[in-house]
Amino acid sequence: MLEFQNVVFQYDSEDFNIIDGLSFHIEKGEFVSVIGPSGCGKSTIFRLTNQLLPKKSGEILVGGEKIDGRRGYCGYMPQRDLLFPWRSVRDNLCLPMEIRGGISRAEMVRRADETLAHVGLTGWGDKRPDELSGGMRQRAAFARTLLTGSELLLLDEPFSALDFLTRINMQEWLLDQWESDHKTVLFITHDVEEAIFLSSRVLVVEETPIRRLVSFDVPVSYPRTRACLTEPGMLALREQLIDLLRREVSA
Repeated sequence: MLEFQNVVFQYDSEDFNIIDGLSFHIEKGEFVSVIGPSGCGKSTIFRLTNQLLPKKSGEILVGGEKIDGRRGYCGYMPQRDLLFPWRSVRDNLCLPMEIRGGISRAEMVRRADETLAHVGLTGWGDKRPDELSGGMRQRAAFARTLLTGSELLLLDEPFSALDFLTRINMQEWLLDQWESDHKTVLFITHDVEEAIFLSSRVLVVEETPIRRLVSFDVPVSYPRTRACLTEPGMLALREQLIDLLRREVSA
């Protein structure tokens, strides 16, 4: 579904490539998390994938086709929900369809209300974003991402600002959504436990500049409950990843 082929990128303010010959791939229907120290370049990978940043060289493919000049091939959900406060929740969900064009207002409303029901927000379409709790706002933002119609979803630390209980509830909710929709998800997080609970694989940024991502398979099948986090294989993986991140930070 997603493939980087020897991708290179440099910020104008830097004198080195922060992404330097990076190659990796994500299979269709996978849920894969990316972890690494703050500022290591994880979000840069997302911005290259959705063409918010121009790569220096190399190729990025989605669905086997180069992304250059394409639109609508991925949905992007940043850390903040970025819901427009002057729009109703429903109208926020309609935004990607408005941008895409060619869809009647009645059809947009139908799809928005259907998706709100899908994420457990039936009856909240007429509310303003400031009337929703933090978890509800994130669900609304996720629903808007779904309405891009893309099979590839890029989720950049979507739960980092939530309190502990809301965050674990949202993790369980997201896993249910993924098991239902089978979208391809690339998920950035600083939380090792979150990464191994949600993912089939975890990709670790080993160094900056990013020249490779080290892949770790999660040793528990789906469906999952939080009880799986106490299984010996999961505990061992958790400690292995934490130890790796500590070495990177102290290096």
